Amino acid sequence: MERHRVSWEELLRLVRRLAEGLREQEVDLLLGIARGGLIPTALLAQALGMRDLLTAAVMFYEGEETLPEPVFLQFPPDPLLFGKRVLVVDDVWDSGRTAFAVKARVRQAGGLPLVATLHFKPGRNQVPDRPDFYAEATEAWVVYPWAPEVWLET
Repeated sequence: MERHRVSWEELLRLVRRLAEGLREQEVDLLLGIARGGLIPTALLAQALGMRDLLTAAVMFYEGEETLPEPVFLQFPPDPLLFGKRVLVVDDVWDSGRTAFAVKARVRQAGGLPLVATLHFKPGRNQVPDRPDFYAEATEAWVVYPWAPEVWLET
C-alpha cells in the first residue's frame, strides 16, 4: 500500500481547509478522538477560535484482534453533550468504525454530531456513513508527523 507522509506544513494546510469548510457551521464544542484526533482537534480549535474541547477514547483492537463492539475507555458525561452541536474530530476515516461509534454515542447522549477528519478513505469505508467534512480523500496509508515512526527516525 502506498504511504503518504504528511509534513507539519501540510498538516496546517489540511486544518486550514477544514476550518474554511466549517466557518459557517454552528458548533458548540469539539470532541477529539484519542489519540490521532487530538492534535487536529487542538489545531482546529485554534483556527476556529474555540475553547470547549472534550476527548473520546475508543478501543476497537486488542493486540491484533478486532473487537466486535467498541470499548469506550473515556467519554464525556452525557450532560456535557446534551443539546449541543458537537464536532467530532479525528485524523483519518479509514474503516469509519471509530468515528461512526463516537457519532452514535454523541446522539445517544442527546447531542447533535458532525464529523470532521483530515483524510477520508472511501474505498476502505465499512459503515453506512462518511465524514461530514474532510480535507482530503486518499487510499494511501497516511503517516502523520506525530507518528512514532516519524519521530523515532530523528
